[in-house]
Amino acid sequence: MNVDIQLNFTKIKEKDKRMEITLTILGLIFVLIGVVLIYDARKITKSRFSFQDINEGTKYLKIFGFILTILGLGIMYYYLPSVFETIKNIK
Repeated sequence: MNVDIQLNFTKIKEKDKRMEITLTILGLIFVLIGVVLIYDARKITKSRFSFQDINEGTKYLKIFGFILTILGLGIMYYYLPSVFETIKNIK
């Protein structure tokens, strides 16, 4: 009975590690998309949207990119140290 509980606890830890790695990669993708939105906001606005005021669309895309970047950095800040520990313990 005691061994079964320990095995289940080990499986839960492995799932948590995979979730932490997945969320860290998701945070990295958010940062990447946010930086691209900030950098190429004018080009994206000209090619994707059809309204007249390009400056207004550029402003909103840059704000959205900034928020997305901060969200991704927050996720990475929270999960990245435990992911580094997991990678260190693999060897």
